[in-house]
Amino acid sequence: MLTTYLLVLAMKNEMFLDKVIAKNPNEPEFIQAVEEFLNSVLPFINKNPKYIVSNILERIIEPERSIIFKVPWLDDMGKVQINRGFRVEFNSSIGPYKGGLRFHPTVNLSILKFLGFEQIFKNALTGLPMGGGKGGSDFDPKGKSDNEVMKFCQSFMIELSRHIGPNTDIPAGDIGVGSREIGYMFGQYKRIKNEFTGVLTGKSQNWGGSLIRPEATGYGVVYFLNEMLKFNKDTLKDKTIVISGSGNVAQYSCEKATELGAKVITLSDSSGFIYDPDGINKEKLDFVFHLKNTKRGRISEYSKKFGCKFYKNKTPWGIKCDVALPCATQNELTKSDAQLLVKNNCIAVCEGANMPCSIDAVDVFLNNKVLYAPGKASNAGGVAVSGLEMSQNSLRMNWSRDEVNERLKLIMSEIHQNCVKYGSSGEIVNYVNGSNISGFIKVADSMIDQGVV
Repeated sequence: MLTTYLLVLAMKNEMFLDKVIAKNPNEPEFIQAVEEFLNSVLPFINKNPKYIVSNILERIIEPERSIIFKVPWLDDMGKVQINRGFRVEFNSSIGPYKGGLRFHPTVNLSILKFLGFEQIFKNALTGLPMGGGKGGSDFDPKGKSDNEVMKFCQSFMIELSRHIGPNTDIPAGDIGVGSREIGYMFGQYKRIKNEFTGVLTGKSQNWGGSLIRPEATGYGVVYFLNEMLKFNKDTLKDKTIVISGSGNVAQYSCEKATELGAKVITLSDSSGFIYDPDGINKEKLDFVFHLKNTKRGRISEYSKKFGCKFYKNKTPWGIKCDVALPCATQNELTKSDAQLLVKNNCIAVCEGANMPCSIDAVDVFLNNKVLYAPGKASNAGGVAVSGLEMSQNSLRMNWSRDEVNERLKLIMSEIHQNCVKYGSSGEIVNYVNGSNISGFIKVADSMIDQGVV
């Protein structure tokens, strides 16, 4: 009788994606994240009856809370502007909600649900006590004065402060939210609550931030890549690397890869990409840091400065390379891009952004035995050091750069070990399965322990 019951439930699981699609119409990014997750965990769940009986799939797919609110603010001309703010508090089974805030015109509920869902398992993989969440606004900080950004951040925090706290929900930065925006939001939170507490991560080092937090995601990507290559008896030395993006993650991925002996030959932004066959050395990267972080200019200026080729409105995946690091945004690398990389003998793809490879691109990599690391594993370094920043705030102390860096290396190594443990099939490691199943087990078992919540 029990066996028949479990078989019926397993069959329902196989139709689960259809139910999710019907329940979440017009949310393609969220559906994509769920589909990728289900492809890995359904066979595992159907072999482990406790997850079927507890109906874990339906419970884990639904956010615990989704908050949408109006953000009114005054621009420099004295005109009232209106944006929409969001916070999706997805799962708190292993700790308070943790995940970034994204300020970008494309932000909507689907994107934040996909990011929050991914964040659940990414945070679980770090081994730190952090649940999953995500938030942000359709506000665009580009082209705005510091005063306008401050006005927006203060208004945004007036509402967000109702829902966050050091033991409830600890946001961080993401696209469009750097140390400037975190500073303005933290100042407003402190003013509202009359307390100095570690409610945000990514803070300035002067007032509670952690050393190497800005570098952490990019460094973590390269540390994970290094673990993958080492497991396959290879190294980063003399590898040619193509990177997309030129923001925080791309910059520090480039820095660490170069430091470990690789040659990075591309960077990009929404206007196109630069191809520097001589490699982006320290002097050139310092120019990129200033260009993007201070001047907030376009990557095309690099080509004028250093006399290399700029490809307008193109992505870099057709450039011959050993390793590809997509570090820009979701779905930037398509099936045809993946086929080009395979044709050019690319041996590894490590995601620095969240879900930058489409599902059919991932299939191309897996079918051609390319070492492929999904973002929930390979770009977990940022949230790992955010977790370490939370610990330092709780202890009212700061760790040295070397200590934080060593902890980051260890966390990325342990994530790799868990991916190998749950993703190995013969001599091949499926890092998608490994990361999804490893993260799922920790979260699902915690949910079962805590009852029906």
